[in-house]
Amino acid sequence: MDVLAIPADRPKGWYLSLMAPNTKGPMFAWLDPSRLYCNSQALADCAKDLLSPFHSNTIDVVAGIDAMGFILGASIATVLGKGFLAVRKAGHLCVATENQNYTDYTGREKNMEVRLDVLKPGVRVLLVDQWIETGGTMKAAIQLVERLGATVVGVAAVAIENTEGGKWIKENYKFSHCISEELQSQIDRQCVSSFKSLNSTSENNFS
Repeated sequence: MDVLAIPADRPKGWYLSLMAPNTKGPMFAWLDPSRLYCNSQALADCAKDLLSPFHSNTIDVVAGIDAMGFILGASIATVLGKGFLAVRKAGHLCVATENQNYTDYTGREKNMEVRLDVLKPGVRVLLVDQWIETGGTMKAAIQLVERLGATVVGVAAVAIENTEGGKWIKENYKFSHCISEELQSQIDRQCVSSFKSLNSTSENNFS
């Protein structure tokens, strides 16, 4: 499928067929979901689908995780008409911050930070990242939000893998993702059987 093409029929999750497999080897993530962001309709539909479970929730601010979570998070904030808060990798903010150590999906120890002048008791936050693999990055973001007294309304990502960390998030927080139960098993194996076949998959294969 042409990355910029907009199909006449857009069943829920159609944009997942725009994702691209890793062609650069084990030093890179196994999948590139960001290809779907190049298509304006795909990005809009993805943001809309991720918001669907939260229509009854009050959300004061959307927080996106550095770096790919910025794209989805800002898109969702725009749809909601709410502000966007960047959860940064440590060392990038020139204001007072709260920090949290974590281990990312590659197994590397890292540190993230958030500014102190937005999150406070009573503020309700939707946390957004592109993909949740081990769950370490998202868990650190949750800890930052809650340590500052704000409330995590939920977690949204294109996919949440059923790792130990991914399951912890699903069990403890309201969540949304774009992956059907059928596709989830492939995502968990980190091997989508056929990107080509996803182009013609029916609506029932996505949720």
